[in-house]
Amino acid sequence: MESSALLGKEWQTLQDNHERHEQNALLIKLACLALCIAGLATGLPLTWIAFTVLLCWMQEGVFKTYQSRLADRLLGVEALLSQPGTTQPAMQLHTGWTASRPGSGALIVGYIVNACRPTVAFPYLPILLMLGLGRWQAWL
Repeated sequence: MESSALLGKEWQTLQDNHERHEQNALLIKLACLALCIAGLATGLPLTWIAFTVLLCWMQEGVFKTYQSRLADRLLGVEALLSQPGTTQPAMQLHTGWTASRPGSGALIVGYIVNACRPTVAFPYLPILLMLGLGRWQAWL
């Protein structure tokens, strides 16, 4: 099969997975909100609700890190497809990732950095702030 056809198939697969990660991130947000409402309705201690929010937030950060790896490869494939007569090999996501894989500490930092992006931090940070206000008001 021609290189550009393989790159086109790779692009489509990566794009589909990229969008699936976006849907998963939204589902994590919705699950977090549902768990918070259920926790408040059942009288669960605010500390446990906050812990659940933090877990969901970090999990979305992990998903967004995976998504950013796909985005990096998507950009590389798009660059290759824009070059006429390209002979670059397709299907090199894991080879490229393995060649540039950071250490464990850098991976954890990457998860945290992705979790702190505004599109990820919402609604987790507002929920945590509301829980903190609720706890503060309970002490008064």
